[in-house]
Amino acid sequence: MAATPQPRAHIVGIDVGGTFTDVVLFDASTGTLSVAKVPSTTANQAVGVMAAIHSVQPDLTLLERIAHGTTVSTNTLLEHAGARVALITTKGFRDTIEIGRTRRMLPSLYDPTFVRPPPLVPRPLRFEVAERLAADGGVIVPLDAADLDAAIEAIKAQDDVQDGVQDGVAAIAICFLHAHANPNHECLAAARVQRAVSGIKVTTSAEVVPEFREYERFSTTVINASLMPVMGRYISALDAALTEAGCGRRLFTMSSSGGTMDSELACRLPVRTILSGPAGGVAGSLRVANAIGLQNFITCDMGGTSTDVCLVEGGQPDTVTEVAFAGYPIKGHQISINTVGAGGGSLAYLEAGNILRVGPRSAGAQPGPACYGYGGVEPTVTDANVVLGRIGTTRRLGGHIAIHREHAVRAIGALAERVGSSGIGHLAEGIIKIAVARMASAIREITIEKGHNPSDFALMAFGGAGPMHAAALSEELGIRQVVIPLHPGNLSALGLIASDQRYDLVRTFLRTLSTLEASEIETVLDTAEREAAVLLAARGFTSDNIRCEHTLDMRYVRQAFEITVALPGRPVSREQLRACFLATYERHYGHVDTASEIEIVNLRTSAVGLTAKPIMASLDDANGSLSEACLGSTDMIVGGSSVKTALYDREKLPCDESISGPCIIEELGATTVVLPGWTCQRDSCGNLRLKML
Repeated sequence: MAATPQPRAHIVGIDVGGTFTDVVLFDASTGTLSVAKVPSTTANQAVGVMAAIHSVQPDLTLLERIAHGTTVSTNTLLEHAGARVALITTKGFRDTIEIGRTRRMLPSLYDPTFVRPPPLVPRPLRFEVAERLAADGGVIVPLDAADLDAAIEAIKAQDDVQDGVQDGVAAIAICFLHAHANPNHECLAAARVQRAVSGIKVTTSAEVVPEFREYERFSTTVINASLMPVMGRYISALDAALTEAGCGRRLFTMSSSGGTMDSELACRLPVRTILSGPAGGVAGSLRVANAIGLQNFITCDMGGTSTDVCLVEGGQPDTVTEVAFAGYPIKGHQISINTVGAGGGSLAYLEAGNILRVGPRSAGAQPGPACYGYGGVEPTVTDANVVLGRIGTTRRLGGHIAIHREHAVRAIGALAERVGSSGIGHLAEGIIKIAVARMASAIREITIEKGHNPSDFALMAFGGAGPMHAAALSEELGIRQVVIPLHPGNLSALGLIASDQRYDLVRTFLRTLSTLEASEIETVLDTAEREAAVLLAARGFTSDNIRCEHTLDMRYVRQAFEITVALPGRPVSREQLRACFLATYERHYGHVDTASEIEIVNLRTSAVGLTAKPIMASLDDANGSLSEACLGSTDMIVGGSSVKTALYDREKLPCDESISGPCIIEELGATTVVLPGWTCQRDSCGNLRLKML
């Protein structure tokens, strides 16, 4: 049984959001947490990260490990700000990344105005070389060195001058047909390119996605290439700042699959960090759920710019092996997170036809909502909450930002005049309802559209704005139980320091169950585990701290796509695999075909290196009274009427004493709104448990 090591010193988790950078410091000597929020620095995230670390620990030499979730890859891809990439591919396959699957990508299936995003590599930067592998990896045409050299020279000649600035190719993606079965040609080409062109990033499809399906593999590799120079500059700048502060080589980045990886791999495979920040939130919610015995829940991470939701069933988050991001397919194992542009900083505005919209445009960190007083004039969800009396003006937001009610009133009032609303309170409630409806739609996509009833799950609400909207969102979905974890505004950062290192391996393994020999799959699994052990041993892990998790991508023969099935254990028999596949298929689709042939497509192995976890000191006795926790009262607008509402300090709430709504519970990084018809109590772990009457 793998043993989990204990931390020896301080560990830090940092989640970089669109508005705030959240930080958590765990002190192993005392078992205590320190949390803070600082404004994100969108121009250079490293500046905000360093400010966040210094806010909780001035002496960085005491830090044992820094785990961070970053939006560098996410923002780069969304903004089409990646590096200029050239593609070297098999002769005849130059246009694969443009032709694609000749199908529309969701959610634009029925949108008559849909326009496909342009390929990330324009046609003049795609170069063909003579080489050809068979589907099983056998060499049909050897790699032509002269062809490759010609392509390299053509790439070197592609320097482009724009606005007086020389803009050359910064990265090269090498994608050969069937390279997943035999990477030798790609490896030879990569080595030759690196010898011929200095200072250029090179990536191969066999390294990024060693799976079949050339279009998805090519697309993912090209995206990885475009992100490599950007991520490399960011990590280098952050590493340099940490080294100067006496804390070098201790930086880890959250991956989209729910574990951390070292900074070297993050630079080499930045495509695996697309969902870096949101994955930390899921990891943090799993830690909270395990402590209270909660198995089935929906995470709702509402920050300043967006809301991320994820379904967790049986204690396991839903996962996928392919997503469409910014219109481009990305292959790879990752947590299934649905994101919608509804956050505290989402702007409310009128579009054509005098229709009120909320999001996805956001006020961001600068200037932020109008109530921050930083120059914002457009109304946001946060401003609407200030007008409704749900955010007070006495406590500084995140400990730093003063709330100016008069600015929020002015911004909402200006929009109310344009809408012709009877009052700013009425419009403010409308803004909140639209934001809640957008979040509810995101949750329906991961529940109802997949055969789940939201009312069978609890809602785990966190992020700076999640607890404020949790009750309203639950009412919209028929959810009757809500959990607001300790330090909800910093839960994603907490999830980062509670995450193991994780490295995902995959290989295509096409076999039908009827012809599969048990010894054959055992051999492949043994090989994968040896690779995992070598990978983790190189990062300082011993056999006591290594765990391997196996899954299989399986389907009925002649189906186009597959589902991921957890391996039932070892040794493995055909009968076990068949039973697991049928059970998983029925859970997904509601029916099975017991007579049809089944086949394995891919074998996936997650190499997990168990890292030191924070063991929190027990909470101080919360045996005070509600009167001691009460901060007074305020007027909150609910359903168009002003309701007298009690205010409470979360840290002073007694345990297991029920509070009836309406009430508002304040803390450093978030505000929890308990609506009429709901009760709230603080449990022994410090969570707030809301229940609908």
